Amino acid sequence: ARSRTVGELLAPTSPFDKKCGRENWTVAFAPDGSYLAWSQGHRIVKLVPWAQCLNNFLLHGTKNGANAAGTRLPRQSSEGSQKNKPCEHVIDCGDIVWSLAFGSSVPEKQSRCVNIEWHRFKFGQDQLLLATGLNNGRIKIWDVYTGKLLLNLMDHTEVVRDLTFAPDGSLILVSASRDKTLRVWDLKDDGNMMKVLRGHPNWVYGCAFSPDSSILCSVGASKAVFLWDMDKYCMLRKLEGHHNDVVACEFSPDGALLATASYDTRVYVWDPHVGVILREFGHLFPPPTPIFAGGANDRWVRSVCFSHDGLHVASLADDKMVRFWRIDEEYPVQVAPLNNGLCCTFSTDGSVLAAGQDGSLYFWATPSQVSSLQHLCRMAIRRVMPTSQVKNLPIPGKVVEFLCYQI
Repeated sequence: ARSRTVGELLAPTSPFDKKCGRENWTVAFAPDGSYLAWSQGHRIVKLVPWAQCLNNFLLHGTKNGANAAGTRLPRQSSEGSQKNKPCEHVIDCGDIVWSLAFGSSVPEKQSRCVNIEWHRFKFGQDQLLLATGLNNGRIKIWDVYTGKLLLNLMDHTEVVRDLTFAPDGSLILVSASRDKTLRVWDLKDDGNMMKVLRGHPNWVYGCAFSPDSSILCSVGASKAVFLWDMDKYCMLRKLEGHHNDVVACEFSPDGALLATASYDTRVYVWDPHVGVILREFGHLFPPPTPIFAGGANDRWVRSVCFSHDGLHVASLADDKMVRFWRIDEEYPVQVAPLNNGLCCTFSTDGSVLAAGQDGSLYFWATPSQVSSLQHLCRMAIRRVMPTSQVKNLPIPGKVVEFLCYQI
């Protein structure tokens, strides 16, 4: 089935604008669904209020030039109006942007640095931050409502390939870099770098927190998939199964599953708590054997993400296709065409998938399928207990297998 197109946000072009440098490596939605951000290439990040963006799609059809006069969004007029009326911003980051992440604060989550009483920044619950990872190894932190630069973090020595905030509102930021390290930053302590996580033998491509912020997954070159304990800052386990560089990862909304995408043309869905592969979504048939998995097969998977319902996974590959998969089916339930796609993510409510290509964004509706009662049970039970406890419940073995996504 063909996925339904929702809209487009097209990057502005000039007559002499070259395609090189306009790669859209990253797109992100704010945790509260208020903003959308993406890299337009050439150092530029665009921040757009998501609700107004959707309204423009409805009013003007699917096409929506990001800088067209007829659909231009209102800009910030005064700081006093920022909380009432979200405004569009264009941010020049000073270097090519490789990664983006939104972060918001929960007041009761204190800084992990207990020895310092005074901090330059007091991040309140009504504040929204945007972190941008740059080509020169720097990470810049911006105030989303004003577009102002707040912090400049400068410890990485190579490209900052990915960023992720802890979902618990602590403003703990993790960065993944080509310098083979992950670095943990505490923005409530004015961006103090708390820890360096070492273990990757080569470039680190991506990182993602589990929903409860206790585990971090990091992926990279040399088939690497690592899980880290974020309370002790130590490695939990290494997941083995991919045959080429692993470039993207994401946990399911209930934390029971982990999806990883690789240049070996596969997306694996893991049980991260025991390190076994539960599902394999192939993008080349027949799938390449390990000795050929690194070849130029035009099926490299670039990005993967979980939908809000925990039932669907989206993947983006070099074969010019976006695919929507159900976690309990072998073949895609919907597909859509996209040339040169590099990144994709679901909106905060999971209703729309955004994918980036050459500085522009394209949007598709998520497959609307009602979750089964059993699937809702799988997700609901993890609100009160982790997977390890689910496996020890005094219930029939087949029920345990289903609750652990094994059948």
